[in-house]
Amino acid sequence: MRKTLALLSLSLGIAVVNPLWPVVAQVIIPQPAPVPVPVPAPVPVTPEVVPPLQPISPATACNSQNCLGWDEQLWGRNGDRQALLTSIDNSLRYLGTNKAIAVYQTYSIPEITLDRVRRSLVRFRQLVLSSKSAAELQAAVHKEFVFYQSIGNDGKGTVKFTAYYEPEYTASRVRTSVYKYPLYRVPPDFKEWAKPHPKRVDLEGKDGLLGNKSKLRGLEMLWFRDRFDPYMIQIQGSAQIKLTNGQRTSVGFAGGTDYPWTSIGGELAKDGKLPLSGLTMPKLLSYFRQNPREMSNYLPRWERFVFFQETNGAPATGSISVPVTAERSIATDKSLMPPGALALINNSFPYPNSRGRLEARRVSRFVLDQDTGSAIKGPGRVDYFMGTGKLAGDRAGITGGNGSLYYLLLKE
Repeated sequence: MRKTLALLSLSLGIAVVNPLWPVVAQVIIPQPAPVPVPVPAPVPVTPEVVPPLQPISPATACNSQNCLGWDEQLWGRNGDRQALLTSIDNSLRYLGTNKAIAVYQTYSIPEITLDRVRRSLVRFRQLVLSSKSAAELQAAVHKEFVFYQSIGNDGKGTVKFTAYYEPEYTASRVRTSVYKYPLYRVPPDFKEWAKPHPKRVDLEGKDGLLGNKSKLRGLEMLWFRDRFDPYMIQIQGSAQIKLTNGQRTSVGFAGGTDYPWTSIGGELAKDGKLPLSGLTMPKLLSYFRQNPREMSNYLPRWERFVFFQETNGAPATGSISVPVTAERSIATDKSLMPPGALALINNSFPYPNSRGRLEARRVSRFVLDQDTGSAIKGPGRVDYFMGTGKLAGDRAGITGGNGSLYYLLLKE
């Protein structure tokens, strides 16, 4: 305290004894103008781009609790090795096309090349044929392959799964009082359509019966008795068709307007019509059967409109222009994931039990990445192709949950 007071007194004394000194000093000695200090321009920070796939260590791929690559569904009485081999062959056919060459020239992960993906498939096919059990195949895969894991939707590998299927419906080639809801061909001038494109409600009306007032007049290819049938075909992207004259045909994706996916189930939940928790396709269908007028309120909320071409009984085809195989093909975001590549998924899927009821079973399956979809965006989404027909639809309608996704590539 004393030291403080002494310093204060001293400073006051100086101030009293020399009250004019600062003024005199300013008069006698001109002060230079302050020199502005240049402020450096901010350096733009480029966010780090994280690759959608990351190689994992052998310890991660095979630890004391789990070892990746166990696919028991390839062996046994109901084994489907032939389905997997067929799917591999389809991908190999794609990888030999100019389209595949162009895609892989700009693929974002340099070490995942067209040649490496192709060689990986050829070698894996040999191992599937030569292995006599799931354990033998698993051991061979761990010896020769590297696992690349999707970073998922959280950066930690969490991948949301859904499933799709190829429905079967009855339709008429001509409009009748019963079959009155159309499925449309792609307009011949569709590539010239100005954007923003017309919305669903503009093309078919709120009730799906815009008819002669529609811009699509004359492009009707098939007519359905239930409005939800052509809507479901637009969601799934293909369908097998039983015609009213007894013949059969099929339809496949031919184009679509430029609008994002909107979940009708999510819209119903948002409006409090159905609980979001546990909402499945069967529950959605049941709601619309009980409240058919609600389709006019909710179906137009998915603004995208999808066009089709007749495929004359051909199987469902993926975005890489090869057939998709039941439970051996997946759809992912093709701006991120390697098309046609060998993958491994782990998730719960519904299977019929001995009483014919569907119950969830967690499985690991080798699959081929052969499709995409308007709702499949980001590294954390996989759509699993369940197959054709009612059972496939029932299973696809209740598939969900979080799992994991890996790609397998030969060690370099």
